[in-house]
Amino acid sequence: MLRFKILASAIPVIVAALFARGGLVPGTHPCIRVGEVAVQMTSVPWQAKLRVSFTDDPALATVRVQIADSAEAADFAVVDDGDNASTDSCAANAATRLVAISTVAAGNGPVIYLTAVGPADYRIFVQSKTFSARDAAALIVGASDGHRPQQAASL
Repeated sequence: MLRFKILASAIPVIVAALFARGGLVPGTHPCIRVGEVAVQMTSVPWQAKLRVSFTDDPALATVRVQIADSAEAADFAVVDDGDNASTDSCAANAATRLVAISTVAAGNGPVIYLTAVGPADYRIFVQSKTFSARDAAALIVGASDGHRPQQAASL
């Protein structure tokens, strides 16, 4: 009986540890490397250093991100449609910045407005099997730690 009680008390601790590490099954999360710092999406909001949200109203946005028509017109491009795209370019470590997408605006977190036309703070181009435009926008804003660039990317 005592063994059963010990086992029953250990199960919640094991489950909590699994969720604290990011879930039961490790998966790949969109990630970019900016200099020496890796910026990675996480699906576990409490791990994220930065929580971004999205809006359909440009008046509510703190950062505007334009979806460019070509990689040449973008400040940040993600093109990884090859079958052997590198998945280990952003090995997680203590310096990795974790970014989460929130469904509601978080206090002082950036609110991103995705647009097809300018003006915009950042321009992105995404052609990917693993990244969405929202992922790329969240990562580029996360790479800047949620701040706008000194000058708008386009006027």
